[in-house]
Amino acid sequence: MAEIRRLPEHLVNRIAAGEVVERPAAALKELVENAIDAGATRIAIALGEGGLARIEVTDDGCGMDPAQMELALERHATSKLPESLIGADGAIERVATLGFRGEALPSIASVALLTLESRTRDASEGWRRVIDHGGLVDSAPAALPPGTRVRVERLFARVPARRKFLRTARSEYAACLDVVRRLAMARPDIGFTLEHDGRRILAVESGEGLEQRVARIVARELGENGVALEMERNAMRLGGIAGLPTYNRGVADHQYLFVNGRPVKDRLLTGAVRGAYADMLARDRHAVLALFLDLPPEDVDVNVHPAKTEVRFRDVAGVRGFIVSALREALSTGDRRSAQAPAAEAMARWNTETVAAPAAAPGLRSLFAGRDWSAPSPRVSEAGAAWRGYEQAVMTQPGDAPMGKAEAATALPQDLAEFPLGVARGQVANTYIVAEAEDGLVLVDQHAAHERLVLERLRAAGAGEAVAASQALLIPEVVELDEPACDRLEENTERFAAFGLVLERFGPTAMLVRALPTVLARGDPQALIRDLADDLAGHGEALLLGQKIDHVLATMACHGSVRAGRSLSVAEMNALLREMERTPRSGQCNHGRPTWIKLSMADVEKLFGRH
Repeated sequence: MAEIRRLPEHLVNRIAAGEVVERPAAALKELVENAIDAGATRIAIALGEGGLARIEVTDDGCGMDPAQMELALERHATSKLPESLIGADGAIERVATLGFRGEALPSIASVALLTLESRTRDASEGWRRVIDHGGLVDSAPAALPPGTRVRVERLFARVPARRKFLRTARSEYAACLDVVRRLAMARPDIGFTLEHDGRRILAVESGEGLEQRVARIVARELGENGVALEMERNAMRLGGIAGLPTYNRGVADHQYLFVNGRPVKDRLLTGAVRGAYADMLARDRHAVLALFLDLPPEDVDVNVHPAKTEVRFRDVAGVRGFIVSALREALSTGDRRSAQAPAAEAMARWNTETVAAPAAAPGLRSLFAGRDWSAPSPRVSEAGAAWRGYEQAVMTQPGDAPMGKAEAATALPQDLAEFPLGVARGQVANTYIVAEAEDGLVLVDQHAAHERLVLERLRAAGAGEAVAASQALLIPEVVELDEPACDRLEENTERFAAFGLVLERFGPTAMLVRALPTVLARGDPQALIRDLADDLAGHGEALLLGQKIDHVLATMACHGSVRAGRSLSVAEMNALLREMERTPRSGQCNHGRPTWIKLSMADVEKLFGRH
C-alpha cells in the first residue's frame, strides 16, 4: 500500500487558496472585508489591469503590531472569534464579523507577492512584511498613517495552471467592480474609493442613508422608480429598496441581496424575489432591487463555503414567505403602474388557439411558402431578400405613411372567410385592435403583435449575407453606462453593424449611437442600448455570436415595434392583421404571451342571454 505522508505547508496553502482565491475579485473581496472588520471608516482600493497586475487596499482601521502581522499570515489564525466563543458550542453561528476562518491572507500570500503594511494608533511607526508565494522576503519598519495597507501583485505567477484560466483584464475588472459595489452598499457608514489604472471609478462618502447609497451605486433612476422596504416579522427584518415592476432590466445582475450585512448569492432569496414579481413582469425581465435581510445569527449558517457567499437558513419556508409577502405589500402601495393579474373568470371565455391562413387564398400567399413551420427552426435562412423587397409595401412600421380615407375604404375586404384574423373595426385605448372575423370577435395587442413581426424581419435580415439597412441619426445619441457594459458593447460593434446598428466608444463610460436599423428608426436609442448591454452581461459572447442571437434580436424588436397607446388608422390595423396571418409564430409575442385572443359568436350571444 502507498505510504501516507503529510503535505508540506506551502502546498496546503496553495490548495486552500484554490477555494478562497479563485480570481482577483475573490482576493479583493477578502481584503475589503478584513478592512471592514478592522473598524475602518474609509477604504481606498486601487487596481491594475483589472486586478491581474495589482490589487491594493488601504484602510484607517485599528491596524496591527508586528507580532499580530506575523500571526495573521498563518493559516487559521484570526481575531474575528472572541476568546469567549473559542471552544464553545455554536461559535461559528454566533460570529458577527464578515471573516472568521483565518484563511484569506495566508492563501493569498501563497499564490502571489503580498506586501502587508500596518500601524496601530498608539505606535510611532508601522511595520512591513513581504511574502512572495509563501516565502518571507522582507520584514522591516514602514512609514504609513494608522491603519493597514495590503498590496497583491503577480497573482498566480508561479501557478501557471491557475493563471491561464483567468479571464481578460476587462472581465476581471468587471468582477472586481461588482464586489466593491456590493460591499459599499452593505456599509453606507463607510466611505469607499476605487481607482483602476490610475483613474477614479467610484467614490462614495461615509454616513449616507441606505436608500441614497443604493441609488447612487445601482442607478440614479432607482430612487425615483422604487419603493423603500421596512418590514419586520418575529425576529426577522427586511429593509432596502425595490424597483417598481415598470422599472426592470433584461438580466438579474441588478439584484443585490444581503444577509446580516453580508453580500450573498443565494437561490432561495433569488427565488423569493422571482415569486414576488411573478405576475408583474414578463418572463425575460428582472426586477432591480437591493434587499437587506437581518435575522438572528443562529438562524443562518454562513460557514457553507470558504468564499462565504452562500448561506443556509434554518427556517427556509419562513424566510421565503416573509420576503415574498414584504415585497408584494411594498409594491402594492408604491405605484399604480404595477401590473395586475387578469381575472380568471373573464379570461376563461377567450379562445387562444393559433389560426392558420387558408392556403388557397391568393391574397394570403405566405412569404414562407414551402417551409414546414411545425419543425423547430431558430432563424429564417432564405427569406432575407423577400423580406427586404416586401417591407416597404406592407411591413412599413404603422404610423409611417397612413393611407387616405378613400384608399382605406378600398383596402377593406368584403369576404370575412378569407381572413382568419378578420377585418379591423376599431381600436380600444389606443392599444388593442378590435377585428370582426367570420366566427367571432378578435382582440389584438398591437405592440405584442408588431414586436413579433419586427423580430422576424430582423431574423430574415440576419439570414442574408448583406448588411441590414440602417438609418443614420441626424444628431448621434450618447448613452451613458458603466465601464464594463461599454466594454461588452465595444467588443461586439461589428456584429451589431451587420444588423444596421452602428456604435462606437465615447469615453470610458459612454457609447455613441450613430445609426439604427431601419426597422428601429423610431425607437428609443437609450433604452435599446441599455437592454443590449444587459443581454450581453447575461448571455455572454458565446451566446451572442452563436445561433442563439435571437435573444439580442428580440430586444431590438421590442424597441422597434409600435407601442401601446399609439393611434392607428384602419388601413394600418388591417395591414398588421394581414401580415400576422403571413408570419410564422405570430400567435405569441417574443415574451411568450398571446398576441391575439378570440371570443366566439356563440359566447358573445351567451353574454346577452340569446342562448
